[in-house]
Amino acid sequence: MTESTLFDFDQVVERRHTQSDKWEKYAGQDILPMWVADTDFRSPPAVIEALHQRVDHGVFGYGHAPEHLTQLIIERMQTRYQWTIEADWLVYLPGLVCGLNLAARALTESAQSIMTPSPIYPPFVSSAKLAERELIKAPVTLQADNRWLMDLNQAEQSITEQTKLLQFCNPLNPGGTVYRREELEAVHAFAKKHDLLVCSDEIHSDLILSPDAKHIPFASLNEDAAQRSVTLIAPSKTFNIAGLGASIAIIPNPALRARFTRTRQGIVPSLNVLAYTAAEAAYDKGQAWLDVQLDYLRGNRDYLLREINQIEGLTLHPFDATYLAWIDASALPVANPFLFFEKAGVGMSPGSDFGNSKFVRLNFGCTRALLEEAVKRIKTAVAGLN
Repeated sequence: MTESTLFDFDQVVERRHTQSDKWEKYAGQDILPMWVADTDFRSPPAVIEALHQRVDHGVFGYGHAPEHLTQLIIERMQTRYQWTIEADWLVYLPGLVCGLNLAARALTESAQSIMTPSPIYPPFVSSAKLAERELIKAPVTLQADNRWLMDLNQAEQSITEQTKLLQFCNPLNPGGTVYRREELEAVHAFAKKHDLLVCSDEIHSDLILSPDAKHIPFASLNEDAAQRSVTLIAPSKTFNIAGLGASIAIIPNPALRARFTRTRQGIVPSLNVLAYTAAEAAYDKGQAWLDVQLDYLRGNRDYLLREINQIEGLTLHPFDATYLAWIDASALPVANPFLFFEKAGVGMSPGSDFGNSKFVRLNFGCTRALLEEAVKRIKTAVAGLN
């Protein structure tokens, strides 16, 4: 039996009535849920088996990170990204969003501002607002090679002396761009020029779909980048274990790490023992499953690129990573593309949540059959406009 048959991504897993945010949003309605970023795939068998063993033990008290998990992360950063990290740099968190919020509060003061790309994943914006910091937006624009990148020239026009933190995202969500080394070096030069700390959300770094794209951690560029950065990673999107809550902040600078950990005290809890179990199993024995998932997602991406770009009024630019398609619907003669497609039976994420209401974000981390049905409904809805 081959790995592609052992791991069946065409298998339909019934997620209704399982307390799924994704599927229960449209409970009782004929609307396909293609929004929040979890997939409809069963997690790797090794993860499920490890969880069964832990549950069978029957005691679920307080726990701490297994040394083996820490070592797996160190080895993963070295072998995949040639980034040498140390165990002391790791701070385990019960989710990546709380890492963004901790960075906003720990690395800035009340009178200071935070710069984020725009459009961007909504918690980037809310982390500044919840911390009561001024938000400075750095526009994400389409480059000549049809890749979405943060426009540093425009960012220069809006940054102030009070801007102290850049919340960065690579791979980009939305947009799916994987930053090349020279592009990352330009971001580093910008941060160094303005003496910015950088919180780099790299949660989608294991979900690279293009063979010519390579993820490079921002902090791995050089020692200066490392010393001014907090890197956020997680197995959650990669192995579909987001509901278990396991993320990691990698913070080389001891002073920044102390500020970060002090801010979390009494507010952000440790991981639960099942989260540690799942993360360890995923990183230890999940690679074969991940390889097959990536092939499946590439097929879904390529199908979407072909089909969406044949629909008049819609554009989907090529992208390197994630299972999230950032679809430009600005040429459609509709006031609100999200509501238009929702009414047609496809529930995507509204572009307004990210910063541009003329876009929608479609989650294609699902079976091909479901994706084909979604595309069929999108085509029918657009055809009905003529």
